[in-house]
Amino acid sequence: MKNIAGVDIGGTKCAVSLGKIDDNGEIEVLDKLVYPTRDYSGPYKMLEQLQEGAMQLFSKYGLTTDKIESIGISCGGPLDSVRGLILSPPNLPGWDHVPAIELFQQKLKIPTAIQNDANACALAEWKFGAGKGLQNVIFLTFGTGMGAGLILNGKLYAGTNDMAGEVGHIRLENMGPVGYGKAGSFEGFCSGGGIAQLARIKIREKLQMGESVSFCSSLQELDSVTAQTVAEVAIKGDPLAAGIYEICGTYMGRALSVLIDILNPEMIILGSIFVRSGDLLISAINRQIEAEALSHSSRVCRIAPAKLGESIGDYAALSVAAYHLENLKQKA
Repeated sequence: MKNIAGVDIGGTKCAVSLGKIDDNGEIEVLDKLVYPTRDYSGPYKMLEQLQEGAMQLFSKYGLTTDKIESIGISCGGPLDSVRGLILSPPNLPGWDHVPAIELFQQKLKIPTAIQNDANACALAEWKFGAGKGLQNVIFLTFGTGMGAGLILNGKLYAGTNDMAGEVGHIRLENMGPVGYGKAGSFEGFCSGGGIAQLARIKIREKLQMGESVSFCSSLQELDSVTAQTVAEVAIKGDPLAAGIYEICGTYMGRALSVLIDILNPEMIILGSIFVRSGDLLISAINRQIEAEALSHSSRVCRIAPAKLGESIGDYAALSVAAYHLENLKQKA
């Protein structure tokens, strides 16, 4: 058994976790500490707290730093995984060119690696979740935003400068909900924010024509409509809400067809929203894949919900540590 640590950096909260990995590559999450990001003034204070938290966990389990094989950091992009820099993520204002790896290695003297959160989650689902044992896997975050982590030929593919997998920026229509700074983008149609935008458009159409909407009685309530709100009433059979998810599923299917044709994966794993509301989406997704994707490619590709659920953040950061440990062994 080898000891590894994980650091999950997010706009709302950050966490540090301690885990063990056995000779078969199985991870056990032992413990974690969580800190609200807003409680710490800037990246350096936050990273210092995470380092102190890591030391607390090590001490709690009777471990010194020389007994920790590697640390993995999962953080929203953009970032530079080679130089270990966090490069101004939109959900982390003020985190500009932060040398995360250097800071951790100087303080703790433990080999450290960093990946963007989509790549980290892809590693987690590939090694320990729905994609276990496969060689070609795409993981889509499908939450607040839409990003992808790519496992190709049994390796994480990050691209030339860590920008591979930014599928949310792909334009699917000239006009439409805005996501990733682009109207009609994949993220615009297929994300929590995008579904909320679609809902507000459809609700406004109904209300302005004098029709009633079961889950929003006035224009003043539009801002309170969320993807979850729409899902809850869609599950109960509301036709407007179900239609909104039908639109999302249709554009999801179109985008997945492109990924299937280009990358020929064995599995596409969908996170967050699909885990909770997949039944509202899968029929539309499958119809589009059948219509748009090459049959030889779609036949060998399964669409699956992420398996790790709410614990994926812990597994993601630890998976970066485990993957780094594998790479260090191969180079030795």
